[in-house]
Amino acid sequence: MALVPVAEALERLLDGSAPLAGEGVPLFEAVDRVLAEPVVALRTQPPFNASAMDGYAIRTADVASVPSKLSVIGMAPAGRGFDGTVGERQAVRIFTGAPLPDGADTIVIQENVRDLGGGHIEVIEPTAEWRNIRRIGLDFSKGDVLLEKGRLLDPAALSLAASANHPVVTVVRRPLVAIIATGDELLPPGSELGPDQIISSNAYGVAAAAQSVGARALDLGIAPDRKEAIAALVHKAVAAGADVIVTLGGASVGDHDLIHDVLTGEGMALGFWKIAMRPGKPLMFGRLGNIRCIGLPGNPVASLVCSQLFLKPLLARLGGRNHRQDIRPARLGAAMPANDLRQDYVRAVVREDDSGLVATPFNIQDSSMLRMLADANGLIVRAPFASASATGDPCRVLMLR
Repeated sequence: MALVPVAEALERLLDGSAPLAGEGVPLFEAVDRVLAEPVVALRTQPPFNASAMDGYAIRTADVASVPSKLSVIGMAPAGRGFDGTVGERQAVRIFTGAPLPDGADTIVIQENVRDLGGGHIEVIEPTAEWRNIRRIGLDFSKGDVLLEKGRLLDPAALSLAASANHPVVTVVRRPLVAIIATGDELLPPGSELGPDQIISSNAYGVAAAAQSVGARALDLGIAPDRKEAIAALVHKAVAAGADVIVTLGGASVGDHDLIHDVLTGEGMALGFWKIAMRPGKPLMFGRLGNIRCIGLPGNPVASLVCSQLFLKPLLARLGGRNHRQDIRPARLGAAMPANDLRQDYVRAVVREDDSGLVATPFNIQDSSMLRMLADANGLIVRAPFASASATGDPCRVLMLR
């Protein structure tokens, strides 16, 4: 089977993917969720002409010249308006958010008033009509579309939905990713290792990658290298309602790489297997009904790089999110040899100097070396058959953090 180019593999993996169905969630649980339906105002805000300041509600005509003496006929705190009408040379003590009394057409702030005692004040500064008043519907009116479908619900959006009288919003369901590690040699962190065993680490990074684009991760544990054991965890993933099944290891061509046989035996239609990239050549993709299946390489670095390039865009699409790889122009901090037929993702330290970004690759790029990936903040992207490059030559770098 010919190696599939990276761009083509991503296109085929995303083909037919669309945001999942919506579900209603309370506002307190909706942070960082994506709207599946627009939010329409159920009320008008403000619902009345409201004072924007603490002061006195008066008639503009009564302060055409100052100082002007007025009689205080009542009080209007927030949440409890004044019942009467403001007449000639009268005032109502008012507080921020309170309804503007009938008859008044402006608010004079308390700093511009002298209290004369005995229920009288003196206005010492003139004020214009409708000054310090929030007019009815200033923010929005009933029926206005306030938040469009696809909006990510940040703090301002959530407060706006609440102000519009929505206790619940309809958001795109978060994709569920079931993660299955495979291998007789694997044990979970904290285990006492035998002479031929290693710690299973990939699931944690893959789960973190999934969660970074709003998905949910379900760790189904480690399956030994037996088809029936792997199939049992696939059945659990299906029963849990997984939208994506991610397998770790076992997707290559060795005698113990059983993922392809198990998944096709369960009915998966293979989309592609093996792509022209380094690290990550053994990546497999297929569909088991509506479930997307991604077989990630067992090597930790390859697994995480493929998660960045393929899993995150898929989950973002299913979750209704916009996702774009952060690829920037840079200069090489060290010479690099010519590349072969595979697109290369080279771990590098990216720093900024006076002329821009400088990406310096690590000398060793073995795909088992997680520490180097943790130290890297970028991946130099080298096209297939790229010629040898010298220090200072232009390059492209995929920023990781």
